[in-house]
Amino acid sequence: MRFGRTLRKSIYPPWKDKYIDYEQLKKLLREDGSEPGTPGDEDEWTEDDEARFVALLVNDQLEKVHDFQVDTYAKLRERSAKCESRLDAVLMTMKSQEDEGERGPEEEGADAGQQKRRKLEPSTEETLKEVLKELDGITKEVNELEKYARINYTGFLKAAKKHDKKTMKYRVTPLLKVRLAALPFNKEDYSPLLYRLSTMYSFVRQNLDGRQAGLSFGENQTAGESFTSHKFWVHMDNLLEVKTVILRRLPVLVYNPQTSKVVEGNQPDPTITSIYFDNKSFSLYTAKVDHQPDAASLRLRWFGQLSEKPEIMLEKKVIKEGDISEEQRFPIKEKYIEPFIKGEYKMEKQIQKLQDRAGEDSDQVVQFQKSVDDIQSFIQEDGLKPALRANYKRTAFQIPGDDRVRISLDTELALIREDDLDEERPCRDPDDWHRRDIDDNDLEFPFTGIRKGEINRFPYALLEIKIKGNKRYEWVSELMSSHLVKEAPRFSKFVHGAAVLFEDYVNTLPFWISDLEGDIRRDPHRAFEEEQERRARAAEDEFAVGSLLTGSGTRASPGGGGGGPPASFKPAVASPVGSPARGSPARDPASMGKATPDMTRSATASRSSVAVVVAGKQQRGEETALDESDSDDDGQQGQRDGGVSGARGGLRALFPSFSTSKYARAHRKRRGVGRLPPGVQEPGTWIKDRGPVRVEAKVWLANQRTFVKWQHVAVLLASLSLGLYNAAGETNNVARSLAVVYTAVAAFTAAWGWGMYVWRSHLIEVRSGKDFDNALGPVVVCVGLVVALCCNFGFKVRRSSVVFCLFGRVRTLLG
Repeated sequence: MRFGRTLRKSIYPPWKDKYIDYEQLKKLLREDGSEPGTPGDEDEWTEDDEARFVALLVNDQLEKVHDFQVDTYAKLRERSAKCESRLDAVLMTMKSQEDEGERGPEEEGADAGQQKRRKLEPSTEETLKEVLKELDGITKEVNELEKYARINYTGFLKAAKKHDKKTMKYRVTPLLKVRLAALPFNKEDYSPLLYRLSTMYSFVRQNLDGRQAGLSFGENQTAGESFTSHKFWVHMDNLLEVKTVILRRLPVLVYNPQTSKVVEGNQPDPTITSIYFDNKSFSLYTAKVDHQPDAASLRLRWFGQLSEKPEIMLEKKVIKEGDISEEQRFPIKEKYIEPFIKGEYKMEKQIQKLQDRAGEDSDQVVQFQKSVDDIQSFIQEDGLKPALRANYKRTAFQIPGDDRVRISLDTELALIREDDLDEERPCRDPDDWHRRDIDDNDLEFPFTGIRKGEINRFPYALLEIKIKGNKRYEWVSELMSSHLVKEAPRFSKFVHGAAVLFEDYVNTLPFWISDLEGDIRRDPHRAFEEEQERRARAAEDEFAVGSLLTGSGTRASPGGGGGGPPASFKPAVASPVGSPARGSPARDPASMGKATPDMTRSATASRSSVAVVVAGKQQRGEETALDESDSDDDGQQGQRDGGVSGARGGLRALFPSFSTSKYARAHRKRRGVGRLPPGVQEPGTWIKDRGPVRVEAKVWLANQRTFVKWQHVAVLLASLSLGLYNAAGETNNVARSLAVVYTAVAAFTAAWGWGMYVWRSHLIEVRSGKDFDNALGPVVVCVGLVVALCCNFGFKVRRSSVVFCLFGRVRTLLG
C-alpha cells in the first residue's frame, strides 16, 4: 500500500501547501528515479545528502506543520469566541424584550397549556443564521485539522522509516520522535472547543425553532447509568505505589475459575487472551484509528490457558455516534470456531439446546440467533481472519456489589502476530484459527519462543478507571492528576499491536506511538504545574459556555479580552509533594536547536543519547471490573476537566511526601519540601510508625539465630585457647602467648555478637530503614585468627631450625 496516494486523497484543498512535502522527501531519498544509482547502495548516501534530508524533514517540514496547526487552532478559538460574543448580545436583547413583554397586560391572555413560541426580531434571526453558518465552518475546519494532524504525523514516521531502510549509517527515527515530542502538533485535545461549539449550536437552533434556550446536556441522557472510562499508562517503577493508592479504597477482586461462590485468596491474577480479527487491507484497524462511524471490531476472548478448556467468547463491538458501543457476544466451543469462521457451522446445536430450555420464540433464542447470523455474515462479507493476539494479566479492583468505581490494571501485555499474510512463512497455520505453537505448549509471558518480529512486549502497565455517572471522587481525581500515571486516552491494544507489528501494511498510525520512545515518568512538581494550567484552561472553557446554558448574559470570553482566570478556578496552594519550582518556564519549541546529521549517526549515538543532545538545550523543568470486556477504545472516553476542587485535601494535603518512589524521594532531597498550606502541620510520626509494634516471629528468631552463631564461634575459640595454654607448660612462653591471643579474639567475638544482637533488636522495634548488616566484626575476627596462626607457624618453624643446627654441631664433635 503506497502512502503517497493516501496522502494525496486526504489533502484538504485550502491547506494544500501546508502538508508535509512527501514527494520532495522521496526525491531526496532517490526513490522516484530522479537520479541514477541503486537505492540500496549505502555508499551513495553522503554527508551532504543526510544534511539536506534532516534539514527538510526534522526542521523545515516539522516546524511548518506544527506552526500551521497551532496557528489554525488559535484562529478557530478566536472565531468561536467572536460567535460567543455575538450570541451574548442576542441573549441580552432577548432578555430585555422578555422584561418589557412581562409588563404588558396583553400577554396574560396567552394559552397556558401551550409553550410560547418565541418571535424573533428580523435582525436577531439574521444574526443567529449568520452565527449558525459560521459554526458550520468552524466545525468543518476542526474536523479537517484533526485529520491534517493525523495524516502528517503518519507521513513523518513513514519518511523516517524509508530513510532508515536506505542506510544503516544514519538513523533519523529516534531524533524525529524526540522532536515530535517537543513539537506535539498531534497531541492537541479538541474536546473543549467542540464542547463550546455544541453549546452554541444548541442555543442557536433552539431559538431559531422557537424553543426555550438554556437546556442542559444531560436532559436527553439517563443520568447515572453510563460509564466514563479513563485510561493511563503506569511505569513499572510506580506500579506498586499505584496499587497501594487504589487498595486503600477498593479491594482486589479475586478470580476463581471454579465457582463465583467460593473466594480463595491464593488465586493468582488471571491471564486473559484476546485474538482480534481483520482482513488483508486492515479495514477494521483503519476505521478505529480514523474514528469512523460504526467502526466495528471482532475478537475471541478467554481466561487462562486454552488447554484448560476455558469458556471462549466471540465478541463483536460497534461504535456508534456519541461514543456509544453496541456489543454482540456468545460462547463458542474450541472445536466449532474454525467451521464457524468458514461458514460451515451456524451454531445449530447451541441454538437447539437453547430452544429446548427457553422455548423457540423466546427473546433469548431470537437474540442469540441474531448475534450468530450478524457475526458470521460480518466475517464472510469483510473476509476477516485472526490477525493479532493480546495476552496480559489483569488485577481488578471493585467493591463487591458496588460498581460506581471499577478499576482494572493490566500488566505483562504481549502483542503477538496471529496472521497468515506471508504465504511462505505464515505465523499461523492457514487452516487453523490460532497458533498451535503457543497454545499447545502453554507458553506464557515473556514468550521467549516467539520470533523477534512477531511479538511486541508493551513496556508499561495499563490502568483503566470506569466511573458511573457524573459523580467525582477526590481520591480518583488525585490519582489521575498525579505524576504516577500518564494519560492515554483512546488507547487500544488492537490498534497498538497492529501499528507496531504490521507497520508495512497500514497507512495510519495512532498518536501515542512516539510517547513510547521517552520516559513517561514525570517530576512531581512539574506534573503539579501542568495540572494547574490544564485546570485553568478547562475552567475558562467551562465558564465561557456557562452563560448560554444558564441564560446569563455576562461572561469572560477567552478570545474577547477577558482578563485573568475565571473566578470559578482556585489554584491549589501547594503541590502534593511540595511547592512547585518558581519561575520555571514552559518548554518553548523555538528554543530547541536545529537538528543536524551528527544527531542521526548510529555509530556514535544511541536513541537515548539523541534524546540527551536535543533535550539538553531545553529548559527542564453489575459486571465486575474483572470479567468485563475491555473497553479498548470503545464507549465513552473520559476527558479530565477542571471541575475538581482546587483545594488539595486528604492524604496529599496532610502528607506532602505522598510519593514513596525512589524518583520522588531523590527529587525532594534536591529541592526540599515546600511550605505547607495554612492550618496544616507537619506530622510528627509516619502512619507506619503509629500503633503497637507488630513484627513477625521469624524476624526475631533470625536475630537470635545470628547471636547464637556468634557465641558458638566464641566458645570454640575459648576452648582452643584454654587447651593450648594447659598443654604448653611453664617453659613454652610462645604457646602460652598465643593462647592469650586466642582468648582475646574469643572475648571480642562474644562481645560483638551480643552488641549486634542488642543493636538489631532496637532497629526492629523502631521500624528503622537502616541496613542490618555490619562487616566490621567478621573482618576483625578473621584477621586476628589469620595473624595468630601465621605467628604460631613461624615460631614453630624457627624453633625447629634451631634444634636442627644444635644437633648438627653435636654430631660433628662426636665424629
